[in-house]
Amino acid sequence: MSVINHAEKVINLKIVYYGPGVSGKTANLLYIHRCLPHANKGNMISLATGDDRTMFFDFLPVSALMVRGFETRFQLYTVPGQVHYNMTRRLVLRGVDGLVFVADSQFERLRENVESLRNLEENLREYENSLDELPYVVQYNKRDLPNAAPIDYLEYVLNRRARRVPFFEAVATDGKGVFDTLNTVSRMVLAGEFGDGQKGAP
Repeated sequence: MSVINHAEKVINLKIVYYGPGVSGKTANLLYIHRCLPHANKGNMISLATGDDRTMFFDFLPVSALMVRGFETRFQLYTVPGQVHYNMTRRLVLRGVDGLVFVADSQFERLRENVESLRNLEENLREYENSLDELPYVVQYNKRDLPNAAPIDYLEYVLNRRARRVPFFEAVATDGKGVFDTLNTVSRMVLAGEFGDGQKGAP
């Protein structure tokens, strides 16, 4: 749910990157942060465990376009991939406006992808929300690895709901597919919030 700051004339929109551990969620945010001009990004907060996995969340406010005199600002988060941090995952999802599900393309990670997607759906239900209602996209990361599953197979396993969503092939560490993913989910969020520029506008 967008948060409108009338005093500063800013609309904050929250996008969460979700997926199993070490699938590339943090790599996406690191690349985005590295490439954006200084004026279009805030400080990145990253809390990680000793094995370099995200423990809590990353936060990256990204300035975007103006809507009727209000600046739209995307706040990008990741969730921890490990199951025992599920309470943190759920908290990060509070007030989410859009989602990126980052899947690890490797054959041996398919089960973890499925479990993470199921966990996402369960946590959204805690907020009386669902993937059928939220703007979201799927990113198939690590496409450069030799044991990456075919896209058709990944689509069958992870994106065969009644409402199929856009998907992107990615190598997040190199930046491939990173901005395509972000730009698409951002446009979907704006369309959902404001429609033709009038709906939901301040």
